[in-house]
Amino acid sequence: MLRKKTKSFQTLLAEEKGVIAPCVFDSASAHVAELAGFKAICLSGAELSMAMDGLPDLGILSLPELEWIVSRISENCSLPLIVDAEDGFGGVQNVYRTCKRLAMAGAKAILMEDETEPGFAKGMVEKNIIPKEEYFGKVRAAKAALEGTDCIFIARTNVLIDTSEGFQDAIDRCRGSLEAGADMILVNQLKTMEQARQLAEAIPDAAKMFPDINQTVKQPEIWAPDLYPLGYQIVTMHFMMKGAMVGMLDYALRVAKDGNNLYPRDHRPYQVSGQSAQPFYPVQEWLDLEGELTGVYRKFWGDTMCLDPEEQG
Repeated sequence: MLRKKTKSFQTLLAEEKGVIAPCVFDSASAHVAELAGFKAICLSGAELSMAMDGLPDLGILSLPELEWIVSRISENCSLPLIVDAEDGFGGVQNVYRTCKRLAMAGAKAILMEDETEPGFAKGMVEKNIIPKEEYFGKVRAAKAALEGTDCIFIARTNVLIDTSEGFQDAIDRCRGSLEAGADMILVNQLKTMEQARQLAEAIPDAAKMFPDINQTVKQPEIWAPDLYPLGYQIVTMHFMMKGAMVGMLDYALRVAKDGNNLYPRDHRPYQVSGQSAQPFYPVQEWLDLEGELTGVYRKFWGDTMCLDPEEQG
């Protein structure tokens, strides 16, 4: 059995009080998240852009690129996948087509924002936010596209909530999105437990997603289990790409300095023998499948992996 059946978010969230969905960017990071024991994952548009195209989050990523990686991750990872679909790549017709194709590619949840351009540049967020009714039309298009599938739709607002007027605007957008058919809501600017409680009190019965807890040192510490009773059923965290980049840089600096391959070969915070990442993958399962189809059975004799410290020698 090369891959377990993927649960829908409807099933998963009926079983769990809440889940952490780390942000992944390719099949390898999704595989590591599954090995680590997470129960769901979120495909980050920003990190996918960096991983696939070497570009920062500038809204350049295309639907075919997104669809391609969704199909690859879904084929090889059994965790339900949330897909960041940016603004849906256009108007209502584009949104309908985007959601239809991503669900067919294996997405179990689609996240779509109400901003036309990335708003991380200072002063740009408010200029890029689309009118409420226009966004609600896109929500209805998404839900129409997902009818008959087990893929849920998460409505995301990027409006700034540092004023009472801004917070009320976010609440109004969430309520309108729910009325338009959204299954879950996300206020992207939430940063504190007090803000989380305010939103939960304003919209108590809605399923909610909390973005990127503890993302900067300026924010107070938040713990995922404290969010679950407030209705935040999914909590996302960006750390996978940073971990991968830091680890690669560590290896690269050491190998460049030493001029040999001993450090990556012998460095074992976990028991992963050899120099390649092949032990992380079920090579023997593929060889067994080949044997079932051809009658010729082969044994994998390569490197091994042990992630349990108690089993490490």
